[in-house]
This record gives sequence, C-alpha cells and structure tokens, in this order.
Amino acid sequence: MEVPLRPIGREDIQKLEAVLLLGTVSRQDVIEKMRSADPKDRITWIDSLAVAAGALAREKAGMSVPRIADELGRGEQTIRSHLTGRTEAGKLVRETYEMLLRGEKVLAFMLKEAEAPSKEELEKLRSELEKERREKAELREKLMALQRKIEDVAKTLENVINQLKA
Repeated sequence: MEVPLRPIGREDIQKLEAVLLLGTVSRQDVIEKMRSADPKDRITWIDSLAVAAGALAREKAGMSVPRIADELGRGEQTIRSHLTGRTEAGKLVRETYEMLLRGEKVLAFMLKEAEAPSKEELEKLRSELEKERREKAELREKLMALQRKIEDVAKTLENVINQLKA
C-alpha cells in the first residue's frame, strides 16, 4: 500500500492516519509500554495514539490546529500538545512518521504474517505431524488391547460369580 506522507484529500489523510496508528501500536517499545500499563489505562493509550495519529496526518495535509481540533473533537491545546511532542502519544506517532520518511517498514508484522512459511518450517511441521500421527496410532492400539483385557477380565469375573452362585 502506498502511504501518502503529504496527504491530499480525505482518503490520503485516512491512509496516513491508519498507517501511523497501526505502525505505532505495533512497535515493540509501544507494546511493552502498554503491557506494563494498568489495564484500565490501555484504552486511554489507544485513544491518545489515535488522536495523535489523526492530528499529525491532518497537519501534514496542511490543516490548521483549530480545524484539526474540530474534526477530531478535541481541544486545540490537546492537538498542539500531540503535534509538538509534549505528549508521549505525540512523540511516538511522530517517531513512526519519521520512520516512514526514512523508508522503514512500520507495518512489518503484517508483512510477516502474509509471507509463506519457509521450506524448513514446512518440513519441520510435517515431521512433527507424522510423529504425532504415529504416536496416536500406537496409543489407539494400546487402548484397544486394554479394552480387550478388560472385557476378558469381566467375562472371567462373571464366570466366577456364576460358579459361586451354583
């Protein structure tokens, strides 16, 4: 997907905003910060990152702070704080934008998931699957043998009981 670093129009703004948000949230340092945060604060984290991403995308499109604040439903001071990096969310989103400027892949996790597994991985998985199937067959045979023994013991016990009654 082509990421417009200087968006022109709504669609470009939305693309940049989405890439900034997803790219920031998927960064290892951000994931660690969110894990260590109080679970109740995680929603606030995501919301702040979303506002910061939206503000930066709109700023790069040439919008004024009052218009950005109006579009995002936040105060102008909040928007300025995000854009100047006075908030943690603003700093993180700006770092992600700078990564994009340098040509770094910020959505690498999505690319990795889309890649096919290597031949080595496939071969390893196949051999593990085959091993599991052999073990399952062996266990099934042992189970059937034990069931036969139980049936034999039950018949023998029934015969003994019948002989004792007679």
